[in-house]
Amino acid sequence: MTKARKRPTVAVVGAGAAGALTAVQLCETATRRRTPLDLVLIDPAPEAGRGTAYATTDPRHRLNVPAGGMSAYPDEPGHFTRWLCRHGEPHVTAADFAARHRYGAYLADTLGRAIVRAQDTVAVRRLRTRAHHCSTATATAPGARITLRLTDADALTADAVVLATGPAGAVADWAPPALLGSPRFVPGPWAPGALDGPAGDHGGDVLLVGSGLTAVDLALALDRPGRRVHAVSRSGLLPEANALDPAGEMAAPAQLGPMPLDRLRRTVLGHLSRSLRVHGDWRPALDSLRPHTARLWRALTPGEREEFLARDGALWNTHRHRMAPATAEHVDRARTARRLTVHTGTVADAVARDDGTLTVLLSDGRTLHVSWVIDCTGPGRLPDGPLWRGLFADGLAVPGPLGMGVATLDGRLLDAHGRTRLPLHTLGAPRRGELWETTAIPEIRLQAVELAARILAPAAAPRRRSRRPADGHGLPLSTHAEAAAAYRTGLDRILKVRSGAGDALARAVALDPGFAFGHAALALLGHECGAAVDVPRALADARRGARERADERERSFVDTVGRRITGDDGDRALVRHLRAHPADALALAAAVPTIAFSGVRDLAADDALALLDLTSPAHDGHWFHTSLLAFLRQGQGRLHEAGELAHRALAAEPGSGHAVHALAHVHYETGAHEAGRDWLDRWVAGRGRGAVHRAHFSWHIALHELALDDPAALRRRWFAQLAPRRVTGIRALVDSGSLLWRARLSDSWPGELPVADVLDAVERDVLEHPATAFTALHAAVVLTADGDLPALRRLRDHAAGADAVQREVIAPLCEAFAALVERRFHEAARGLDALLPALSGVGGSAAQREVVEETLLYALVADGRTDAARRLLDTRLDRKPAPRDRRLLATLPR
Repeated sequence: MTKARKRPTVAVVGAGAAGALTAVQLCETATRRRTPLDLVLIDPAPEAGRGTAYATTDPRHRLNVPAGGMSAYPDEPGHFTRWLCRHGEPHVTAADFAARHRYGAYLADTLGRAIVRAQDTVAVRRLRTRAHHCSTATATAPGARITLRLTDADALTADAVVLATGPAGAVADWAPPALLGSPRFVPGPWAPGALDGPAGDHGGDVLLVGSGLTAVDLALALDRPGRRVHAVSRSGLLPEANALDPAGEMAAPAQLGPMPLDRLRRTVLGHLSRSLRVHGDWRPALDSLRPHTARLWRALTPGEREEFLARDGALWNTHRHRMAPATAEHVDRARTARRLTVHTGTVADAVARDDGTLTVLLSDGRTLHVSWVIDCTGPGRLPDGPLWRGLFADGLAVPGPLGMGVATLDGRLLDAHGRTRLPLHTLGAPRRGELWETTAIPEIRLQAVELAARILAPAAAPRRRSRRPADGHGLPLSTHAEAAAAYRTGLDRILKVRSGAGDALARAVALDPGFAFGHAALALLGHECGAAVDVPRALADARRGARERADERERSFVDTVGRRITGDDGDRALVRHLRAHPADALALAAAVPTIAFSGVRDLAADDALALLDLTSPAHDGHWFHTSLLAFLRQGQGRLHEAGELAHRALAAEPGSGHAVHALAHVHYETGAHEAGRDWLDRWVAGRGRGAVHRAHFSWHIALHELALDDPAALRRRWFAQLAPRRVTGIRALVDSGSLLWRARLSDSWPGELPVADVLDAVERDVLEHPATAFTALHAAVVLTADGDLPALRRLRDHAAGADAVQREVIAPLCEAFAALVERRFHEAARGLDALLPALSGVGGSAAQREVVEETLLYALVADGRTDAARRLLDTRLDRKPAPRDRRLLATLPR
């Protein structure tokens, strides 16, 4: 009989940024691992995620790290930026500095969403109270549990406790007794209501003790005409400003490693000097050290750390922890107007005046008369509060190096004997002595990931040795049977070019959030096919799942999809993956350029056929593999063979969209227009109802109607199946727009072309800055149909700076089309004729590229070159008969 696993309880004390990030990772890690968990968040604050740092509502208080560096997920850098775009700031970029209160809202929302996603696995409770004591009856026994005493007299027993209490409070040990006892002294500026007095006193001057980021925030909040704000610190230095236009990235020195402090100092200074010479800015060099700071700090001796703090600490902090550019600009204005003055020194004494204000004597002999003194010296060295004091008193926690923070082993508290007796963990500011740089989000979020993995490792479900489910092609999947069944449905729909694939894959990952292959398939579908998928999130989930639960093939596929999405050698990675795993049908679908996927861009027809030859034994005549081969054969002009292969695939699977697509091309290229029209019309009305690219099949039918010289049928087809609102995006551009132009060229569309509707259905950036030559070709066609010369020239300029095919084909094509619009028909014809041999490099099918040849025919006729037009029509009719071309030939004067 199998013993039921105990459902563990994890308590997180503190629900500010560190606590929220920890809770997010606990929820998501437990869900991926299918580990049932009770999670308890303990914090008196009204909303999780804000803590002290992000509870401010002052819009002038900005993050000191750009939005691109503030994601809650270390492996998903754009998460915060995308959240801002979806929540009222659509034009924000990764380089912008968001308001701090917006980041608090982001953390709260991210935590809420993580809780909702995890609700089938993780039960979350939020206790608005404080924990004031920690104890255990079995401190030396394996699997010891911890009891937390709460201020409302309740107790909570947990299997693990995370102390996410944030920075310690300021101790004000610098303040003279007269100041400590004054009601005009504010020891904790971020406590609720602490600034009511200074903010309400519109005339009195203020002294800020400290000149770091806290002092900068308060200088902004308290700045007003008629008031002077003073700031005093030992260094007299304000934080440096972040660059408005970052100079770029820089690698850390290759020789950076454990070394004596004096040598390390020389190495860093030399690195900064190189950055100034190369970039004209020291910031790239300093930022490059961030991933190495904790390692370098640990390598220093205690004496070297003390020396660093005394000699370099202030300079490091002012350059490392910088102001947002907008904040720096505000500070500069205040200093120029003498509303902000910064002093170097300390507070020597303070005397209360009869009117309640204070006279403060600084160490340099200067005397200041101020209404308020505010402590901005930053956190104390040791975590404070009843809970921490009890842990220190009981020997369950000890101070960290140099008396800063607490001693830990990878975040687990060390006791007075140097042991990790209890499952007590911490992250962020309490690890300052151990790591030095540990108070910023980029460090805390990584610690949260590591902490969640360690806490949940003992509770993870044991791996069963039962056979894994397969993907329908015999390849095993690292998931359970229900998720595998949903994935098989999604894969089947992708291979048949049917709609609903995204829904099926989304159902698969909802059933198993740790299913790496399912997430990767969703990311691929969103990236390649425009499915409604949060692609960066799906890719990040795929990578997380692959790290925890995937075989070599699945990890290879996840890596391949990631490279395709990021543009990091994705095509070659896909080919490498198929060589190692030839039976992977989804990878094969993505590699061969067809109606569904763009394929490997530099894969020539012969290379694609070689890829099919390579994978043929693994698929053993499967209808999908046969369908792809049929499509490639028609592209080679081997139309009879392509038709036989398509019919063979359709006999095995009548719903194969790839085989139907191949047969549609065979009918068109052989001139079987009536048979092709009727057969494809029946399929679209029947088995093709659920085709994801149904508009493209309708386009093929319309081509037959155009060739049959049936303008009435063509118009009915366009309005019923191809007009915008029925077709959007790229399909509207490629299918609907090009069909209109071809109809106009052959006098098959009387009256005004509804090309404006097509333009409205396509994003302007796609029209003028297309990513591929194929899209650029169709953008040029539609812009020509609209007669938009300025847009054509912008497209030309874009193509001139793009890839080789766009430079060599699309840019001169735009010139020829512009000549046509301007009725310079001779130049247009000459340019188009010269480009015909190079068109195959654009991609797509011969039927799609034929629009250029038809435009050439129009230009020849318009230029009066009837002999050349007649020769071109004779060539077309020899290639395939078409009543429309015979009509056009008959109308040419001899």
